[in-house]
Amino acid sequence: MIFHRLVMLAAVVASVAVSVSPQWLPAQEKDAAKVAEKPTDLPIKRVVLFSSGVGYFEHQGKVQGDATVELRFPVEQVNDLLKSMVVEDQDGGRVTSVGYGSREPVTRTLKTFSIDLTKNLTLADLLKQVRGETLMVEAPQPITGKIVSIERRKIKVGKDETMEVDVLNLLTPTGLRSITLDTVAQAKLMDEKLNAELQQALAILAEANRSDKRTVSIRDQGKGERSLRVGYIQETPIWKTSYRLVLNDEGKPLLQGWAIVENVSEQDWKNVDLTFVSGRPISFVMDLYQPLFVGRPVVVPELFASLSPRTYDQDLEGRAGKDRFAGSGGNAGLGGGGFGGGAMGGAPGGFAARKAAAAPAPPRAAANGLADDGLVVSEAAEADRNTAFDPSRGVTSVATAGEVGELFRYRISNPVTVGRQQSAMLPIVNEKVEGQKVSIYNPAVQPKHPLHGLKLVNTTDLHLMQGPITVYDDGAYAGDAQIMDLAPKVERLISYALDLDMEVSPSGGQKPQVMTSIKIVGGTLKATTKYSRYRDYKIKSSAKKDRTLLIEQPIDSQWKLVAPKEPAEKTRSMYRFAVQVPAGKTADLKVEEEHVEQPQWAIIHQHDQFLLGIASNKEIDPKVKAALEEVIKRRRAIAQLDAKQQELDQKINVVNVEQARIRANMGQLDRTSDLYRRYVKKFSEQEDTVEKLRGQIEELRGQRAKMQAEMETYVAGLELG
Repeated sequence: MIFHRLVMLAAVVASVAVSVSPQWLPAQEKDAAKVAEKPTDLPIKRVVLFSSGVGYFEHQGKVQGDATVELRFPVEQVNDLLKSMVVEDQDGGRVTSVGYGSREPVTRTLKTFSIDLTKNLTLADLLKQVRGETLMVEAPQPITGKIVSIERRKIKVGKDETMEVDVLNLLTPTGLRSITLDTVAQAKLMDEKLNAELQQALAILAEANRSDKRTVSIRDQGKGERSLRVGYIQETPIWKTSYRLVLNDEGKPLLQGWAIVENVSEQDWKNVDLTFVSGRPISFVMDLYQPLFVGRPVVVPELFASLSPRTYDQDLEGRAGKDRFAGSGGNAGLGGGGFGGGAMGGAPGGFAARKAAAAPAPPRAAANGLADDGLVVSEAAEADRNTAFDPSRGVTSVATAGEVGELFRYRISNPVTVGRQQSAMLPIVNEKVEGQKVSIYNPAVQPKHPLHGLKLVNTTDLHLMQGPITVYDDGAYAGDAQIMDLAPKVERLISYALDLDMEVSPSGGQKPQVMTSIKIVGGTLKATTKYSRYRDYKIKSSAKKDRTLLIEQPIDSQWKLVAPKEPAEKTRSMYRFAVQVPAGKTADLKVEEEHVEQPQWAIIHQHDQFLLGIASNKEIDPKVKAALEEVIKRRRAIAQLDAKQQELDQKINVVNVEQARIRANMGQLDRTSDLYRRYVKKFSEQEDTVEKLRGQIEELRGQRAKMQAEMETYVAGLELG
C-alpha cells in the first residue's frame, strides 16, 4: 500500500553513501572517474500527489551489470531529494553511491583564490591584491613593470576645482612610473599561473550565476539484468478537484468529479500509475544541500616548562594485569567489529540490516464500479504497486512509521500520460448521490430573496475533497457552488443561485424585561431578570411547486432559543429553521429567544427610591417586600434624626454669627459702659444656649449610631426568597 511505501522516504541519508560527482573533481581525477557504460534511463512509473503541496515520484527500470542512472533536478529541489530519496535494487545488486554536484557557497570557493572576487571590484581594488606582480599596461604605449602601489591623488580641473583619481605606481627597468588608471586601455598580468587562476575564479562565478539544474548519479553494482527503483518527494502544485452536479426532478442527482493535475517535473509522465492523496501529512524543507561550516574557537597554546620523564616501580602484590580493570567501562564495547559488536560493519553498505515489516493492505470494497480509494484497479496491478521498498536489497536502511492522520486517496485505474509542463483533468467519481432541493435564506447574504440550494448526501464510498461545483438543472446551467471536504455518508448544504420565486420579509423587536424572582441573602438583594426578543419572517412564494425553505439565524451564546423549541439544523454559528411553503402562497415563522440576568445589590448602599421600586414588583415574595419596607422605615427614622441634628447645627451657626458681631462691637466700647456690660451678659446667655444645643446634638448622634447598627444587623440577618 502507499502508506507502507511512504515510510521509507525519510531514510535516504542513512541508506545511501553520498559521493562527489566527477564533474566537480580536479582535472587529473576526472579521467579516473569516467565510466565506460552509458547512463541508464530510469523512467517515471508512479506518481502520488498530495494536497499538502508535495508529490512522491517513483522511477523504475532495468539495469545491466555495473550501471549508472542519472536524474536531473532543479537546484531548489535538491534539499527534498536529499531528505527523502530511497533506492532499491530488487534483484541482488548493490547501490554503492549517489553522487551530485556540490553546492559549496560560492563566496567560500572564491576566497580560496589568490585574487578575491567575492565583491564587485574596481580595477584599482583588483590591482591592490596583486602588488609586487609584473603587469603590462597600455597607457597608451605599452609599459611593463612591477606593481608598487595604488594611490589616490588630487588633480586640478579648471581654475579652482580638483578631483581624485586612482594612480598606478609601477617599477619599470627605467625607474618608477605613475600612470593614471583612467588612461589605461588594457592591463595584463604577466604571471601565466596567476592569470589562469583569475580566469578560473571568473568561470566559477559565472557558473554560479547560471546553474539551475543538478544531475544526480546513482551507481549500482551487480551482475546480469536487474530491476532498480528510485523514490523521492518533491515540491509540486497541489492537486485540485472540481465537480459537476446534474439535477432533475425524475431521479437522484448525478455527481461527476475531476482531479486537476500539473506536471512541472523535468520528465514526461508516460503511462504512469497516478494516485491522488488528500490529507495533511507534515512536510517541511531542510537545507541539506548547502554545505554548513561551524565556526570554531581559536585556542592559543599555553607554554609550560618541560616535564622530566618518570619511571614506575612494580606491583609488589604480584596480581595479573589482565584482570585488573575488567568491568571498568572505557572502550570495552568497541571490540568485535565496531559499536555494538559489529552491527555497523557487518551489514552490506555499512549499515545495520533490519527488514521493515510490510503493512497489511486494507480491504477494498467495490461498489458501482469503484473501489474504496478511486477507480477500479486490477489485482495484478494492485499487487505490483503495493510492493513496498525493501531497503535490505541494494541499500541497507531501517524505517518505521505509524498512523499520522486520516488520509484518503483516488487511484486512477488506467496508466496516465501527461507531458512535461502540461496539465490534465482526470475523472475520479461518477455516481448518483442523494440530494434534496431547498431554498436557503440568510438576510446577511441577500435581504430579500433566498438562494437555490441542495442538501447533498455523499452516498459514495469516497471522500470528496473540497472544490467548486458547477450545477446543471433540467439540462441547463444553473449556477456554481463550493463544497468543503466531505466524508462518506455525511450531509452538506450547498447553494448555487438566487431564488427569485420566493421573497422573505424579516422584522423583530424586544419585549419588556420581567423580574422573575427576588431574594435577600446576607444583606444582598439578588434578582433574576428575563429579557425576551423575537424575529418574524413573512414568506411569499410565487413558485409553481411547494418549496422547503431553510432560514438561517445567527446563534448568540447569551440567548436561549424558546420557540421553535428545536431548529431543523444547528451549525457552529447558525440555527436553521425549516418552513414548508406551499406553491403560490404565504407562510410565517416566529423565532423567540430569551436572556436571563441575575444582578446583585448591597441593600445597605441603595437609596430608598430603588428599594421602593423593587418592593413594588408584582413577582416579589411578600416576606421580601415586608423586609424591604422595614429597611425603608428604619432608614427614614435615621433620616429624621439627621434632620434634627442639622436643625440644631443651624441654630449654633446663628449664635456663632451673633457672637462674632458682639465681639466686634465690644472692641469699640469702654469696658465701664452700660452697653459693654449688656453685651457681656448677652454673650454669656448665648454660650449657655450653645452648650445646651451641643448636648442635644451628642444625644442625637448616639441615637443615630444605635439605630444604624440595629439596621445593619437586621439587614445582615435577612435570608428571604
